[in-house]
Parts: sequence; C-alpha cells; structure tokens
Amino acid sequence: MAENLQNVRNIGISAHIDSGKTTLTERILFYTGRIHKIEEVRGKSGVGAKMDSMELEREKGITIQSAATYARWKDYEINIIDTPGHVDFTVEVERALRVLDGAVLVLCSVAGVQSQSITVDRQMKRYNVPRIAFVNKMDRAGANAYRVCEQLREKLHHNAHMIQVPMGAEADYQGAIDLVEMKAYFHEGDNGENVIVKDIPDEFKEEAESKRNDLIGALADFDDALAEKYLAEEEITAEDIHPVLRKATLSLDFTPVMCGTAFKNKGVQPLLDAVGKYLPNPTEVENRGLDQDNDEAEVVMSMKNEDPLVMLAFKLEDGRFGQLTYMRIYQGTVNKGDFVYNINANNKKVKVPRLVKMHSDEMEDVEKAEAGDIVALFGVDCASGDTFTDGKLSITMTSMFVPNPVISLAISPKDKSGLANFSKALNRFTKEDPTFRVHRDEESGETIISGMGELHLEIYVERMQREYNCAVNVGAPEVNYREAIHARTEINYTHKKQTGGSGQFARVVGYMEPLEDAGDRIYEFSDETVGGSIPKNFIPACEKGFEEQMRNGPLIGAQVVGVKIVLNDGLHHPVDSSDMAFKVACMAAFRESYPNAQPVVLEPVMKVSIEGPEEFQGTMTGLINQRRGMMTGTANNAGYATIDSEVPLSEMFGFSTDLRSSTQGKGEFSMEFAKYAPVPRNVQEQLIEAYKKKRAEENK
Repeated sequence: MAENLQNVRNIGISAHIDSGKTTLTERILFYTGRIHKIEEVRGKSGVGAKMDSMELEREKGITIQSAATYARWKDYEINIIDTPGHVDFTVEVERALRVLDGAVLVLCSVAGVQSQSITVDRQMKRYNVPRIAFVNKMDRAGANAYRVCEQLREKLHHNAHMIQVPMGAEADYQGAIDLVEMKAYFHEGDNGENVIVKDIPDEFKEEAESKRNDLIGALADFDDALAEKYLAEEEITAEDIHPVLRKATLSLDFTPVMCGTAFKNKGVQPLLDAVGKYLPNPTEVENRGLDQDNDEAEVVMSMKNEDPLVMLAFKLEDGRFGQLTYMRIYQGTVNKGDFVYNINANNKKVKVPRLVKMHSDEMEDVEKAEAGDIVALFGVDCASGDTFTDGKLSITMTSMFVPNPVISLAISPKDKSGLANFSKALNRFTKEDPTFRVHRDEESGETIISGMGELHLEIYVERMQREYNCAVNVGAPEVNYREAIHARTEINYTHKKQTGGSGQFARVVGYMEPLEDAGDRIYEFSDETVGGSIPKNFIPACEKGFEEQMRNGPLIGAQVVGVKIVLNDGLHHPVDSSDMAFKVACMAAFRESYPNAQPVVLEPVMKVSIEGPEEFQGTMTGLINQRRGMMTGTANNAGYATIDSEVPLSEMFGFSTDLRSSTQGKGEFSMEFAKYAPVPRNVQEQLIEAYKKKRAEENK
C-alpha cells in the first residue's frame, strides 16, 4: 500500500443540517459500485440511506452518528466519513475532522451559508483541513450557485472561486461546465451514471470564458509562471491550471467551488474526480504528536509503513460484537493478532483480535492496515482520543476540542428492575460521546445527564428505551439554589430539657456574619470562648451542629453558604451537658438567629453567548430580556451578531427550542456557569411559598 499512498484520500462530508450530505454520500457509494441501489434519506421504501444505519436516523431523517465507509474511484481509494449537520451532534464532526486530511463542504444552493456551515467551517480551520465547496440542490426553486460563492467570501472569508459554472438552474438545471477543461458535463441514464462530455453550448460560452478568466486571475497569485502567462495573455491550458489549483487548495488559502444536485444525480462524478485531483493524500498533511519521553516535544508523523506504529482511537461504538474502536493510522503497520500499547492508559498492552474496514454498519475483515488507513478494531477497551503504539515509541496525538454541555435533564429508570440496564447505557454513552456527561446531584439525589441540546439528550433517552429496553422518567433538574446572609446578628440560645434521670443543658453565645470574599467557601467557624465556659471537648459538637443545620437553610431548604460563625461565651452543666446537648443547642441557635441576618436566596447565573444572523439581533435580545438576562456585550462580524449575557439557569430551560424557532433554526448558543447571585424579591417569595407548600405536603 505504501506505493499507493499518493492515491489515498481520507475525506469528510460536512454541512448544515438538510444540505444533502447523506444523499451525496449515497450517490458516491452507488457510482463507485459500493451499493447497487440508491435509497433516499426519507424514502418511501422505509429502508433509508445506507449511511443512516440507526433506526432512529431513518425515522427522523437526520444523521446522528458519523458513519465511515470506503470506495474506489478510478485510481483513488477514498475513505469517507459522513457527519451529522445538527448542532447538537457537533462532536461527531469535530472528531471526524480531527483525523481526516480533506473535506467536502456541502452547501444548499438556496439557503447558502447557514449557521452550522459557519460552525463546520470553524472546525475545518481548527484542524487545517483543505476543502472543496459543493453547491448542492441546484434543481430547487431559488437555486443560485453564484450567490452561494459570494456568501463563502463574505460570511466565511474564503478566497472562493467557481471551478464549474451551472448550465441553467431550478427545473432547467442541465449540468455543469468545467472551467479548467472548458467542457460541458451532462448526466444520462436512469441514475445519472453515464457522464457525457460535450462542447460548451453556445448560450453558456461567454459566461464560461469570463468565469475562467476570473479563476486564472485568482490562481495567478499562487504561481509565478501562471501569472506571467496570464499577464502576457498567452493561452493557458488545463495542464497549466491543475497543479496550481491543487497547490492553492492545499495551502488552505483557496476554496474551489463546484455545483450539482445529488438528488437528481448530477455533478457527483466530477466531484469525485476533483477529490482525487485537488484534496491531499496522507503524506501531504502534517500530523503532529507529543513525545512523552521528551517533555511532550512536538513530533511530525512520518506516514511511512516501516516506522514504529502510531494510531489514534477517534470514535467508539458499542457494536453487536462488543466495543468497536475507529482508528486512524499515522505511521507504521498493524496486523491482526499484534500487540499494541495504549499510551494514555499507562502503556496497557492489548491484543488486536480483529481488524475491519467499515462500510456504514457493515464490516469487512482485513489482515493488516497501514499508514494513512482508517480502520476499526474489536475488543480493544479504551477511551475516545487514546493513542496506541507498538511499544517502540511513547507518543500521544494531540487531543480534539470538546465543547462544554449546555443543557441538563434529570432522569431515572421507571422500573427498579431496569437499574442495571440504566447504568450500562449511561456508561456506554459517556464512553462513546465526550459531550454527553452524567453526574449525581448530591443535593437533590437525582441522576443528571448533560449534553449539547434538547435533541441530543432526547436521542439518548430514546436509545435507552430501544437498545437497552429501559424506560426512563425525564424531568427538568432542580436548580441548585443556595442561601446566604447579608447582615451580622447575635447568637444567644439556651437548650434545656429535663426528663427523668439526667437532662440536657447547653448555652451558646456569639454571632454570625457574612464571610468576606467567600468564593466557594461554605462557612468558617471560630471558637473564641475563654475560661472554660464551653469545655473544649464540646466544641467539635458545636461546629457539627451549625454545619448540619446549614445543609438545609430555613428559607427554601437549600445549602447556606458564605457564613462566618463565632462562639465567644456559653454555659455548661457538669452532669446534664453532653455532645448531643451542644449540637442541638447550635442547630436551634442558628434557626433562631437566621431570620435577623437578612437572609437571601442565591441562584446560579450562566454566561450565555448567542450567535445568529444580524437580521435576528432584535429577536435574540428580546429572548434574553424575557429571561431576566443582562447583556454584557454585543459584536457584529460578517453578517453575524454575537450577544453575550448573564442569565439565571432557572430561566434557560427550553431556551434552545425558543431560539431555534424564533431564528428559523439559524441561532446557536453556548452556556457556562458564571456565578451565584441573589434572586429578585418576588422570585424569592415564590420559592419560599413553594418550599412551605412542599413541606406541608410531606408532613401530611
């Protein structure tokens, strides 16, 4: 395979939701002979597209998990990953782009550059992935490839130029003209499998010549010889253009733009030709690792088969036969039966029991895999992002960017018998998806799942039911409120209880006040008693009493934070005083004094950043204002508005749905914890009322 590495292409197909990525991948598989019948994403047959192998994907007509496949086109071996377009599954795009060498950015000819196109573009830039833009859906009403090319320049700041121009648009779309070869491509046959190359029809000649001139003018910046010919107005051939176009694309400073309609089977074969001609082979991409034996110094991977093995686990899936681990090999060779070492797990030695190449949910066994390959291993227990070697090196590949979750839900199994499956499902999902987090809320006792959006969590809840037969109750998590005090107040309390035999007696005197610069500190306790008024052996019981009472504040039963408690006097009885008496005295003293310390309820406030087209700026600002939010800054860039604000967490539930519905699905937001702040007086009264009601019901 080493001699053929020049002909290997590892590409991803990425875009905004509903731009036609999966339909395009389906056509690629058909034309390369990998499948023999085309199925549509929402086809009447109910079979669904090959790359949407999950039942849920076929039902909802969206891609949830990235799917890998490979195909041969002419001399090229192409490894393809079809990625989701929905913002909730953004990590799938992130990890695919981390290991790919090139990409096809699919854009809708009508909608053009949309919000998720911007996100995907940012991800491609993060991993330095060269790309070809494919303007899809040229048969739709309102299709305009030139407008989309213009948006690539304006919104994404690409140096984008058409290397094809469309012949007609909408219902009259006939095919495309290749500006490099100056030939017209028509597609015939039931599924457009026959590409007919003809001379350019007269009505399109002038436009094609003008656009070719623009293209050569743009490429002249990348090559002096071409620039000289262009300025001297000499004839420029396709042979002059091809190497310069490749060099420009690989430099990341140029984006070739193509067009077609995957659904109507036009333009896919020329796109495959362009993938071979203009996107990089594995040796043309610089992949770096960190040498753990040399203070994490950067090392460039060689992409040579004879060098020591380095491969990265970039995606995990729980398949029918156990854990399936997707691997990208950066150098060296791995054979079935070899031993490999997981550098991220203290060089844990693992055997490779089975090696496969993936074709969506089908697999084909292979005996060995080499540098540049994307394969899957069975029975290797590891985490997403682990690096494996053959033991000769101690190198880890740089990790990928994982965004923080923005939304949480409380879930529990409906049936006690489902508890084992519930745990299994949560363990598997957290291993597979780095943006899916699980934690137990110590205060409410609930299991909380967090993710990238409501759809993201909804899919996992549904998968629990289907794949693990575990029905779950889903509720909004209780917001973790806190309580605090605003004023100093005196403590003076005597606990006396006389029953038959020895009684209980303890008196505590002191004060409590707000703790300055509390930060995350819950409270500070200070013993300033003198002369044995409270014997030292009772002081720990006093501290325990205050601490226990502060776990459930008197206002709404929330944790009390930021309090300084000082004991400076008291009384004890030689017979009736005990640890229990002093603990009870301190608990009661706190309850009695607390209302005089101006207590307040604190709520978690989130830092929220919203992005969307400028036309929706007023709408997005309105959504923040409705939720007791406070704007902290706004910025406008390339037709997009970014609004930064601070909003109480309790007001953020359902925000993702409201934002998408009021911005035509173009708005996105990210959210992280900022601070705790006092709630408004009216909200505090509502919370206190609700707490009293809850206590009354519990005591019935």
